Amino acid sequence: MKRDKIIVGSRGSKLALIYAEKVKNKLRDNCSSEIEIKPIITEGDVNQKDRLSEVGGKGLFSKKIESELLENKIDLAVHALKDMPGVETKGLNTNCFLERNYPNEILISKNNIKFNKLKSKSIIGTSSYRREYQLKNMRKDLSYKLIRGNVDTRIKKLNEGLYDAIILSKAGIDSLNLNQHITQEFSVEEIIPSAGQGVIAVQCRKNDDEICEILKKINHKATSICVTAERELLKTLEGDCNTPVGAISIIDGENVQLSVELFSVDGKNRYFFKDRKSLNLAKELGNEIGEVLKKKSKGSYK
Repeated sequence: MKRDKIIVGSRGSKLALIYAEKVKNKLRDNCSSEIEIKPIITEGDVNQKDRLSEVGGKGLFSKKIESELLENKIDLAVHALKDMPGVETKGLNTNCFLERNYPNEILISKNNIKFNKLKSKSIIGTSSYRREYQLKNMRKDLSYKLIRGNVDTRIKKLNEGLYDAIILSKAGIDSLNLNQHITQEFSVEEIIPSAGQGVIAVQCRKNDDEICEILKKINHKATSICVTAERELLKTLEGDCNTPVGAISIIDGENVQLSVELFSVDGKNRYFFKDRKSLNLAKELGNEIGEVLKKKSKGSYK
């Protein structure tokens, strides 16, 4: 039986609500139900001070929303895929992904100074060990400091002089129409992004056949193939949000290529591997590269 209203759960940040609105528009094109967005405050939104890994990990941004989904308070949930844990919550499906936005990283700096021109000991704000270790590989003479908060808050902290530059994902900057602040864009070869970066994921209950069928219609196939490889890699590594790993997949003709950069937990050792397989073997590709890197690193990333 078709429901009259579909309730979409989302974080309440400006960026998260933009993502939810994108999903709402896709749903409107594929069903006749009324679509309502319900903002949900997560633990990750409340704690804007500590490093995520120290207060519960990536699940802080998704756990509350998933609880409402499991309790039938919402019909589906919208997440930034990079903020989701690698292991799916029991009873839920994350099999729907909108077309990937730009996954690459950008630099915003005071006085528009590019990364290689920043003065020695300049303070770079980042919330991720991955980014910190990748940037240290490029410049060890800079100082890397934790920064939390939404995009507007981070730019405000930069303008207040707390940092000399900050690193963010381009997808968020694009969605918020803040491109005028960008000092420099890095290619995904220069800085391999977080697995799932730039992807909006839509989650539903496994037993909700009506919603599952609707989500099949809005799923972007190429993006789905790419994130299948990236998510399987994370599952194989058995890491968490503390794990300093970057992963990016691209489709090249009939193949999907996955490039992965993994660091030891102290950032001193770097392990890189890339490979490709046919499109229907994306999951196997993620698993195989994960196993290669586990052996190469001897578990030093945990």
